[in-house]
Amino acid sequence: MLLRKATAALGGCLRQQLPRDVVVPLATAHQHQRRWLSNGGRKTHPKILITGGLGQLGVECAKLLRSQYGEESVILSDIIKPSSEIVNSGPYIFADILDFKGLQKIVVDHRVDWIIHFSALLSAIGEQNVPLAVRVNIEGMHNVLELAKQYKMRIFVPSTIGAFGPDSPRNPTPNVTIQRPRTIYGVSKVHAELMGEYYHHKFGLDFRCLRFPGVISSDPPGGGTTDYAVAVFFEGLKTGKYQCYLKPDTRLPMMYIEDCLRSLLEFMTAPEEKLQRRVYNVTAMSFTPEELVEKLSKYIPELHVSYRPDSRQLIADSWPQIFDDSEARRDWGWQHKYDLDKLVDLMVRDVTENYIKKAPN
Repeated sequence: MLLRKATAALGGCLRQQLPRDVVVPLATAHQHQRRWLSNGGRKTHPKILITGGLGQLGVECAKLLRSQYGEESVILSDIIKPSSEIVNSGPYIFADILDFKGLQKIVVDHRVDWIIHFSALLSAIGEQNVPLAVRVNIEGMHNVLELAKQYKMRIFVPSTIGAFGPDSPRNPTPNVTIQRPRTIYGVSKVHAELMGEYYHHKFGLDFRCLRFPGVISSDPPGGGTTDYAVAVFFEGLKTGKYQCYLKPDTRLPMMYIEDCLRSLLEFMTAPEEKLQRRVYNVTAMSFTPEELVEKLSKYIPELHVSYRPDSRQLIADSWPQIFDDSEARRDWGWQHKYDLDKLVDLMVRDVTENYIKKAPN
């Protein structure tokens, strides 16, 4: 699922320091409000903090935003020791999302305007450690939400197809419908959606949230529910075989990472007057394992895929099959670029060039 590297996606579970009657000087908050909109009549770039930045989306999101706003305008953060490549690519800092005071210092010291909050425990990982998922996914989200309110920041919190449950309509799943998920990951995302909408209506917070489908990239898979759609490329290209943990006819919404990140950027820069909602579905395609294998077989004719469903099948069976993102397309002009054919072609090339050819014999 989203943010595949779960340890990186923790974004901070070292200690718990929730805000208690935190007082922010009024002058500080007013000085901070929309600083980036003007500077002596000259428009400037927002200063952006990405939490959980060493997960699946964070590094690539930073690259995209730095290409738009400049290298120094985007701060990547996590609790993981970064590689030299990450450090050399732009600003990187330690940020524990359960340490409110520490986050507050980062926001003030770096004059942050936007928070992109990727920190979360994923679906399968969260079920293995519910108390930790509650702390990271819910308490950590409370921290960044409160910071965004106090310092008048724009905040983006991703949601997921996992925010829906077995009582939700699955084909299609509209933007507003019954949700009632049965994983702590899904429950925490519904909580984030509702809290963000509440802060928007109560305090005027510029909260924005997209429900992403399975996100496919050439990063190695980490075992999430939709990660079969990545693992089949790695295993298929390497060995010609793959054992899938979902049934062959399990249909799920999917999206190539480039479309995913572009939707985030377009949504974050969309004028507020265009947004009829604070939470939108976005997607690009829906397919089953057997449909993906059929496309991949054109590149690997000898590919053999077997199916052995495990506990992730129960999770997938409660999720949408077809995601209705017509409201995003209507309100702020969302359009995807990558369909299944383009996705398979790109993934075969990327995995072959970046992993298979570079792997030791």
